[in-house]
Amino acid sequence: MSDPDRARILAASGVSRETAELLDLYVAQLRRWQPIKNLVGPATLAEVWSRHIDDALQLLDLAPEARTWLDLGSGAGIPGLILAIAGRERGIQVDLVESNARKCAFLTETARLTGAPARVRNARIETVIGEYQGVDIVCARALAPMTQLLAWTEPLLKTGTTGLFPKGRDVQAELTQAAAQWRVVNDLVPSRTDSEARIVRVTALAAPSHR
Repeated sequence: MSDPDRARILAASGVSRETAELLDLYVAQLRRWQPIKNLVGPATLAEVWSRHIDDALQLLDLAPEARTWLDLGSGAGIPGLILAIAGRERGIQVDLVESNARKCAFLTETARLTGAPARVRNARIETVIGEYQGVDIVCARALAPMTQLLAWTEPLLKTGTTGLFPKGRDVQAELTQAAAQWRVVNDLVPSRTDSEARIVRVTALAAPSHR
């Protein structure tokens, strides 16, 4: 099974041939494990490059100077493991936090096979988030509404970490709800994979107003 978007996405990303081969290996692993672990929506496998790979790569482009990344609720490694594979040549390190042990098994094995600079941690976000103060970027895809994401990442966002959170068409409603509890400095970056999607880039966060 081949994705017609693969060549276009690889050419636009400017990654090396070796990195392209490692991304191919990630895709092969995803397809191998999918029937057992149900890592992604089955219908998206036919468009894995446009639906998942490119969706992750655009985050790397938004933070070209970032070296330390934290991906929450990593699941199938989207975006965290893909970022580690694609960003290895620029010297990045990605920590992947995932509470599902079976998904951690996929992440650990695929990181090993690809040599990705990724560390997998089987834990709940709220129990370990404080240990990651000082990372350049925290990201999460399809994990929780903005209010919950901000609650989890407050220890990082209020001390200088930038948040990158891909969101769908309901992003404005989520931000409105979050604004009732948080003072957020953010901008919205159009997604290059979905005209209705946006990436919420959070650059500062103040404590909830009721505190």
